[in-house]
Amino acid sequence: PGGSPERQPRQEGGSPRAQPPGQRYRVKWIRWKGQRTPVVTQSENGPCPLLAIINTLLLHPASCGCSQVKLPPQKEVITAEELMAHLGNCILATQPRDPSEGLQLNFQQNISDTMTVLPKLSTGLDVNVRFTGVSDFEYTPECIVFDLLNIPLYHGWLVDPQNPEQVQAVGKLSYNQLVEKIITCKHASDSSLVSEGLVAEQFLEASASQLTFHGLCELTARAREGELGVFFRNNHFSTLTKHQGHLYLLVTDQGFLREEGVVWESLHSVDGDSCFCDTEFHLSHPPGGEGATTAPPEQQLQQRQVDQDFLVALSLQQGQDPPSVLSDLELARQLQHEEYQQHHPHPHPHHPAPPQ
Repeated sequence: PGGSPERQPRQEGGSPRAQPPGQRYRVKWIRWKGQRTPVVTQSENGPCPLLAIINTLLLHPASCGCSQVKLPPQKEVITAEELMAHLGNCILATQPRDPSEGLQLNFQQNISDTMTVLPKLSTGLDVNVRFTGVSDFEYTPECIVFDLLNIPLYHGWLVDPQNPEQVQAVGKLSYNQLVEKIITCKHASDSSLVSEGLVAEQFLEASASQLTFHGLCELTARAREGELGVFFRNNHFSTLTKHQGHLYLLVTDQGFLREEGVVWESLHSVDGDSCFCDTEFHLSHPPGGEGATTAPPEQQLQQRQVDQDFLVALSLQQGQDPPSVLSDLELARQLQHEEYQQHHPHPHPHHPAPPQ
């Protein structure tokens, strides 16, 4: 959101329009945890809720206690119907966590409800966030699929508790409810209500990227190391993981289909600043060129310093000891050494050793 709330009555993730029948998606094969693993990519208007769930299961099928989502080793193209069939089989294979009779009946009802709404995953998914927590969403039948498959659904659009004005104006309202409140407050005769409505509207405008710094910190703290989940932001669903304290989103853009070194994109900044990484979460060279096209050392230095500053700020906010970081000089020396190694694979014996 960024415009007038009147033009944004609800939030819906996924494609802005229905997908044509027989839609086909390219499969990218990566080396993940020692195994050749498929990732389903999408074009500009792909059904991201379906793909985010499928890719989460492909990368970590044990998360839902099933392993039905497996593609043939030579699979290069897959249809939406095939993806829906895989997901349907996986849902039907799930087992209730509690064997008691009452919960068993409720579980069967959830299975039935999920199979009914399953087709919506290929065109879009109604999601209505609450600004109180990274896992807080208004309940909708479509969200049951995440519970059944034991896949966490996250967002990072939170009100900072240190801003009492915003906390008061937003409260525990969902996005849709907040928009309605803003419209109502604009026509109120009570000046305090008008003021509260303005504060709420300013919050939506200031956080138009649907990610706040407080939300990013909370998400980093809440996600477990190595966990795979689905992240919702800007009407888009992405597969998310946490590696060594950093958050990463799976790159599913079909434009990177042949780029083996582009698998994850870092999520460490509210303003969209990020970097691509390979399956081992090592920084990638810019795609489409050779090693010589890498960013200049000063730009790499700046990027790494941003990463370190964020880690330190996050650790301090969480009351932890900040991680050991390199000084600017040490970073520069390290980058200089890496640059040298790229152009001199076999360094001369007299070349100084890299800084420890």
